[in-house]
Amino acid sequence: MDSISIIGMVSVITAGLTIAIGSLGPAFGEARAVAQALSAIAQQPDESATITRTLFVGLAMIESTAIYCFVVAMILIFANPFWNHVTAAAGG
Repeated sequence: MDSISIIGMVSVITAGLTIAIGSLGPAFGEARAVAQALSAIAQQPDESATITRTLFVGLAMIESTAIYCFVVAMILIFANPFWNHVTAAAGG
């Protein structure tokens, strides 16, 4: 197996693991945040607007972790910096 195949294989596997592991944490975090927000709204219905606003800000921050993992996976697949090094070494 040549180095280009190894780089491609490792990149795809790493991108898959990044998406798999990087989406589990935010999913559990968002589920817990929503459950706690619903519990808080059930206890204090008058504060539902404040709780909801704070919930959405928190969910956006949690979701940014998953988006960063997605960006890393796309970089590994489509803009891998190792491709240029390997192709330059193979060509010259």
